[in-house]
Amino acid sequence: MPLIHSINFLDALGLFLLMAGFVIGLGAVTVIDIHGFLGRKSSYWTEATTRTHKVTKPLIWAGIGLAIIGGLIFYRAQSFTGVPLIQAVIAVALIMNGYFLSFKVSPFLLKREKEGRAGELLPISWQRKIMIGLIISDIGWWGGLFLLIVYLLSV
Repeated sequence: MPLIHSINFLDALGLFLLMAGFVIGLGAVTVIDIHGFLGRKSSYWTEATTRTHKVTKPLIWAGIGLAIIGGLIFYRAQSFTGVPLIQAVIAVALIMNGYFLSFKVSPFLLKREKEGRAGELLPISWQRKIMIGLIISDIGWWGGLFLLIVYLLSV
């Protein structure tokens, strides 16, 4: 029997959306994290980060949305324990962290840009807050992806 006939379409769709969410979201997180890291000591990269976040922010939200939709479809027949539960907790943490980054940090960066200060290094207090947010993002996205791999290898 051909392989395609033994695969449940909803399982494939759910896994595809879940993985697409990781590709888009984690890719955007990686780009903005590298920019942010470089921008800690460089006015050039500080300004580049402000500009780049305008593109990565919606991609990160699209990634989390796709991952959630994909997870709901892919794990639909599973009990809400183990990996599905941990990934749901991670999704909530990423949403809360994303709220802070999108609605606190982003307006701060955009305000500085409008004032012509996009190239100035950020105050240390903001750098610390942003670094914590980026670490949460990295742990959440990479951890969620690792858990998906663990789950797939365990079924």
